[in-house]
Amino acid sequence: MKSWKEKLEDSKPHQVKTLNKSMVGMKAGQVMLIASPVIVDEFIRNIPEGTAVGVKEMRTALAHQYDAEVTCPITTGIFLRIVAEAAYEAYENDEPIDKITPFWRVFDAKTTTLKKLSFDHEFLWNQRNREGLPI
Repeated sequence: MKSWKEKLEDSKPHQVKTLNKSMVGMKAGQVMLIASPVIVDEFIRNIPEGTAVGVKEMRTALAHQYDAEVTCPITTGIFLRIVAEAAYEAYENDEPIDKITPFWRVFDAKTTTLKKLSFDHEFLWNQRNREGLPI
């Protein structure tokens, strides 16, 4: 079985395509970005310390960055989990906290992907508290 780091590194390139039909809050005809774990990871790494960015905000910013109108919410959730799991895996393997992707800047108590994480959320809440971010 692949490690989370391998899943992050083995990601496919992003795609930008026009939706043929409406789905998950997106309308037919809209230009949609299907990001990649690497793109999500890079975005999160660029969020300044002490700043929280919601998943919707991240999706909007990524769509604009890649000349799309929307970013797929389903794949974004999957990629967000891969990024968080890979970062925590690195932390568990003694990577310094300032070297891992600060995924806690995107996750909060309302983030739907939160319930899918394999590790104790206490780590996430501790990091948010350390940076002065609300839970």
